[in-house]
Amino acid sequence: MHELYYIAIIILSGIIMARVVSILKLPHVTGYLLAGVLIGPSIFNLVPKEVSSSLEIISEAALGFIAYSIGSEINFQQLKKVGKSLITITFFEALCPVILVTLTMVFIFKQSLAFSMVIGAIASATAPAATIMIIRQYRAKGPVVDTLLPVVAMDDGVAIVAFGIAITIAKSLMNVGGEFSIISAIFMPIWEIILALGIGFIIGIILCYVIPKIKGEDELLCMVIASVFAAIGLATLLNVSTLLVCMMIGVTVSNLARNSTKALHIVNRITPPIFISFFTLAGIDLDLGVLRYAGLMGIAYVLVRVIGKIVGASIGARLTNSDKMVQKYLGFALVPQAGVAIGLSMIAQTVMPEFGSTIRTVILASTVIYELVGPVIAKTALVKAGEINLSEAY
Repeated sequence: MHELYYIAIIILSGIIMARVVSILKLPHVTGYLLAGVLIGPSIFNLVPKEVSSSLEIISEAALGFIAYSIGSEINFQQLKKVGKSLITITFFEALCPVILVTLTMVFIFKQSLAFSMVIGAIASATAPAATIMIIRQYRAKGPVVDTLLPVVAMDDGVAIVAFGIAITIAKSLMNVGGEFSIISAIFMPIWEIILALGIGFIIGIILCYVIPKIKGEDELLCMVIASVFAAIGLATLLNVSTLLVCMMIGVTVSNLARNSTKALHIVNRITPPIFISFFTLAGIDLDLGVLRYAGLMGIAYVLVRVIGKIVGASIGARLTNSDKMVQKYLGFALVPQAGVAIGLSMIAQTVMPEFGSTIRTVILASTVIYELVGPVIAKTALVKAGEINLSEAY
């Protein structure tokens, strides 16, 4: 069958399942994911695994636009008021899962310190896509959302640095790959982040220069799309984070471009089918079979990481005297985990084959749970915080 045939099935099944879950008052993104599970290899196999792999470019584009949207919500004037508190919150919401997961693996499952540090570092990563879709669907607004967006944006960078340090220390502990260098462990991940942000800033500056010279909306839309696609291509070529590059474009345009509003929101005209395809494809890629191999370690990872996110975000928010709703509910909105964590687990499997396959199995199994349950938890938290209109939510 032609790829367009499968894309049609993916989009239509996503729309139908979103309608079905709406009856149960669940977020649309949950419907898209469930649609993918149903039509994928795990159940009906209407879209084979090899087809979803050939459509990976859709997922890459979707992540680029999601990151661009996150960046567009970050305003430097607002950050000046709460900048220190955001850094503190991000530090604790990322650090607590690392510590708790590492200790759990060492003392309960009797794993090596090397294994425990690597999987603990991966626990810091958060997936922004599902949360952003919920915010957009329900038009959520308030202090939790205002804090959540920049925290999620910074979390990707923190996870990369934490993993880089952990994998270097783990290699040293196992005497693999030469001498241990703490300078290399810290410098290389930071350099990758700086490079990613630099690429995004340059593309954003070019876009800022071009925007005032464009009069027609169609031309503006094409220019923004081309910029995001160029960013994705460069990020892939240089092996840096696509999320950070595209996020930085959004940040730059939001804060430096004249009449930036139209350039930031015009992509909404073409993103709905891309986002539906992205989440449905994510559901297709969810292999329910890995759940049976994860065992108690996988269950513990899921629960302990969630506790770490909730406790860490709460500690950070309390230390900075943030809004009471932020203290209570921010951590719940940070539960989803997917792309970055899977990517890091694949690196671990390549660099440290001794235990990398075990880490990847645990992460893949936990992703199945997080992808299906995470959006519901995030939506419930935003409802409890009073940032989603009850008439729309229920």
